[in-house]
Amino acid sequence: MKLKKDFYTRTDVVQVAQDLLGKYLYTNHDGLLTGGMIVETEAYSGTNDKACHAHMNRRTRRTEIMYHEGGVAYVYLVYGMYNLFNIITNVEGSADAVLVRAIEPTEGIEEMLLRRNMVTPKPNLTAGPGVMSIALGIDRSHYGAPLTGDTIWIEDKGIALSAEGIAVGPRIGIDYAGEDALLPWRFWLKGNKWVSRKK
Repeated sequence: MKLKKDFYTRTDVVQVAQDLLGKYLYTNHDGLLTGGMIVETEAYSGTNDKACHAHMNRRTRRTEIMYHEGGVAYVYLVYGMYNLFNIITNVEGSADAVLVRAIEPTEGIEEMLLRRNMVTPKPNLTAGPGVMSIALGIDRSHYGAPLTGDTIWIEDKGIALSAEGIAVGPRIGIDYAGEDALLPWRFWLKGNKWVSRKK
């Protein structure tokens, strides 16, 4: 079942980030369906998080979509080469987002391999937010795309995860955020080989 708007408009972005584990992220490009189970996420809060792009009510061309009502995509470029896929949450004006860091691929794996110029589906196919976006064909043309449409969306397949199966820790690559870099706002499935790794 495709997630509805009310899943994304909840006010606790940290809870939403955790609840996204075990859900399935899909993209459809000209009839080519690719996707898989979300196994790693990070939460970012617009009101009290120095790591968030919208911290201190920062509004730029890039961050403007963060102030939209939850349920749309926020895609931005890093290192001049990677597009990172985020899910805007909460009500209009709150600027909360969840970064999807990794999926376990289940659909359209051959197409993902082609996009990644790989031969066999090793974990680095989709383990990490930049390579995941390449595999799924996500780029900045998806900026602002509704997650309730038919191009990019998330489904609930009824997978129940136990609290014991979810790992919690600090987010990756945000040392600039000072003490906020230590917030335990990264979630991943314990023992899942598709989870990204620190370099």
